[in-house]
Amino acid sequence: MFQLTETPIDPRALCDAVRDPAAGGFASFEGWVRNHHQGRDVASLEYEAFPTLAEKEGNRILEKICAEHDIVAARCQHRTGHLQIGEIAIAIAVSAAHRDAAFDACRAIIDQIKSTVPIWKKEHYTDGTSIWVKCHACSEHQH
Repeated sequence: MFQLTETPIDPRALCDAVRDPAAGGFASFEGWVRNHHQGRDVASLEYEAFPTLAEKEGNRILEKICAEHDIVAARCQHRTGHLQIGEIAIAIAVSAAHRDAAFDACRAIIDQIKSTVPIWKKEHYTDGTSIWVKCHACSEHQH
């Protein structure tokens, strides 16, 4: 259900993976690499993860939220490696019997993944500097 990938994410494939005759509602989310953050011009992003732990925690989150929101199916992919502006960093697809459950579950999934899955983001700025974002242990290694 949760997968790390170094290759570009295909949102249509995620949609197709959650399609089910029992589902009447579908919600999705795509997180794109943007060209700015906190007033700085971003050139690109780099994601690193602890794959075994990240996939275990990501799957735990999806299973928990699917059960809590009565979800038919959910899938999530998160990129690792170097991403350019406009690329999809994360995509989530959720199907449910009703739309409210799909919307609620989609938001819960992204919120929990961002807060607990061991994936680290490094921002590369147009001025040639870079920094690990929201990684207190990484702050001493900024370039």
